Amino acid sequence: MSMLRQGTVTGALIGLFWAFVIAVTVSVTLSFASGFGFRPGSLGCLILGLGGGMAIIYLRDARLVMSGFILLCIVLMFTPLSPILFQENVPVLWQLLAVVSFGLFMIWPLTLMLVEAHPGPLTRHAFEDAVIRFLTGFGYIVFTAAVLIPFYVMVMTSLKSQQALLKNPLDFSIELSRGWDLFRSYIELFGQFNFGNYLWTSFYVSVLTVLITLLFSVPGAYAVARLRFKGRAAFSRSILLIYMVPMIVLALPIYITFSMTGLRNTIPGLLMIYPVTTIPVALYMLQGYFRGLPGEVEEAGLMDGLSRLQVIWKITLPLSLPAMVSVSLYVFMIAWNEFLLAFMLLDDPSKFTLTRGVAMLNSSEIPRQHLMAGAVIATIPIMALFLGLERFMTKGLTAGSVKG
Repeated sequence: MSMLRQGTVTGALIGLFWAFVIAVTVSVTLSFASGFGFRPGSLGCLILGLGGGMAIIYLRDARLVMSGFILLCIVLMFTPLSPILFQENVPVLWQLLAVVSFGLFMIWPLTLMLVEAHPGPLTRHAFEDAVIRFLTGFGYIVFTAAVLIPFYVMVMTSLKSQQALLKNPLDFSIELSRGWDLFRSYIELFGQFNFGNYLWTSFYVSVLTVLITLLFSVPGAYAVARLRFKGRAAFSRSILLIYMVPMIVLALPIYITFSMTGLRNTIPGLLMIYPVTTIPVALYMLQGYFRGLPGEVEEAGLMDGLSRLQVIWKITLPLSLPAMVSVSLYVFMIAWNEFLLAFMLLDDPSKFTLTRGVAMLNSSEIPRQHLMAGAVIATIPIMALFLGLERFMTKGLTAGSVKG
């Protein structure tokens, strides 16, 4: 361990690992963006990673190191020591972009990682600071890639023509020369596959699910949090027991029951079963918030002559708005993304929800880009809703975590 705490060793090892991380990141990014073949150069990453880490440790001049490092990468671009290797058909401009990007994103973050490192023995704080900064940068890249790459592939595939997909299914570059024809899959989905109706059905089913869930969960959560009755503690602990039973286990009984009662293939049938899956989690979330509200405020309302229902309507609900917004968003996302029950209960295309409509596109007779376009249509609204109201959801989830 004492050997690793030497500034030169720490800088060289972190530089080595970071070089491979950046080389893989740049190669994957440019391969997706251009459609050409890029891959990391092991020998180049080894030499430049070790050298770059030690250069930062000794020179301590970020601009000088970055300028020299990028120039060296450009020189090595035409040799087997290049940190990024290319296929023969890759234009020189793309090659230059690859090695310059590698040099920039190699040295700039590495300078921040090794800000407290120096030649000679490092303190425990300086060593751990360098390691933590490296792991933080590595984590950002990994999680960003895990989120963005599937979404990017989905969007780019939806913009492809059938000929382009057949020619090279792994080419995810965009063909700007096609103009508005890029959106042909989306136009055909709304014009030929009735996706506008699917969007509307999913929207009003999700909104009604939210309203029904709040209608039952608000009084239920308030009763568990405020009222004293026999079995209150057992009821409070057993709220989430329904989630111990997988929905797939209940699928057959639900299908048989709904078929016998005429509720299968109807929107009211969905509105009966969706709240069953959302009310327990809404009860659990709201009761924690209600417990955190000062009881003295409600007692003052009761002393002023308000009934219990008036106290809930005029005092508790306004104070609980952040938690209710959070629960509403969560329930809306559950209902919007639900697939199993919609797939099992709906057979009439005129009544499909959006997820059921997307599943219909998974057929050998329908071009693959239409399936990806449908997935994008299903993803964008809920993503925009979540990103726009995320601060309310975070506030609601943490509300009530500290009592008083």
